[in-house]
Amino acid sequence: MLMSGTELARDIVRRAAGKAADHTRRTGRKPCLATVIVGEDPASVTYVRMKQNRCRQAGLESRHVALPEETSTEELVAKISELSADPDVHGILLQHPVPHHIDERAAFEAIAPHKDVDGVTMHSFAGMSFGHNDFQSCTPGGIMRLLDAYDVDVAGKHAVVIGRSPILGKPAAMLLLARDATVTICHSKTVGLADVVRTADVVVAAVGKPRFVQGDWIKPGAVVIDAGYNEGNVGDVDFDAAVGHAGLITPVPGGVGPTTIAVLLEQTVDASLRQLDA
Repeated sequence: MLMSGTELARDIVRRAAGKAADHTRRTGRKPCLATVIVGEDPASVTYVRMKQNRCRQAGLESRHVALPEETSTEELVAKISELSADPDVHGILLQHPVPHHIDERAAFEAIAPHKDVDGVTMHSFAGMSFGHNDFQSCTPGGIMRLLDAYDVDVAGKHAVVIGRSPILGKPAAMLLLARDATVTICHSKTVGLADVVRTADVVVAAVGKPRFVQGDWIKPGAVVIDAGYNEGNVGDVDFDAAVGHAGLITPVPGGVGPTTIAVLLEQTVDASLRQLDA
């Protein structure tokens, strides 16, 4: 069975739009998401445009901040700090990856925790890890909502996360652990990766390599979450080979991607209401 994120995302955005309308009624202003992009990477430009369109559809204001490729870490941190101090901005998204000469972690940490609606700061990661009501990293958050939508109970199950990035692999592992899964995190140095994956009841592929996870790695009946998106609209899983083994599998596109954006909008609206009631 395919795990479609499209309809689930519509439901999340519909609820977020209702709460956004409440914020607008109370204040006369829409919740505002500031998107910051450095350079003109085509994929990043497309992603930001998509997020801006979704904002408008949900009744949010989208403030776009485009900075040149040669922007320094100091300049980027200063701009993000300025947005963090702006009371009219409720959430901040730094489109990643940034150019190689920029210290991405320093830029992320310039985001005020109460505006970290993409869940990229160390504050948010700690909150997720300890089960506090902080913002989740959006793709892992979307993954958990997909599992819930398809009644996948991970308690006691073996979940293998392939990838250890601080905004995808690691937070996904923490969220699965919080649901009582037994979690193994695999990465480029893992020995016998295919054999480890073959033991998994749940596989989260977040390695950033097209069709990396092979079909014969998948345990019969396993749940396969493909969090990758690569050139040519392909994920990190060899879908055609894996679909015959998996019990549930996300397509690319149309699986994790829509839920990621939906969670971003949901958390932006939640941030606006928290700031209003603070």
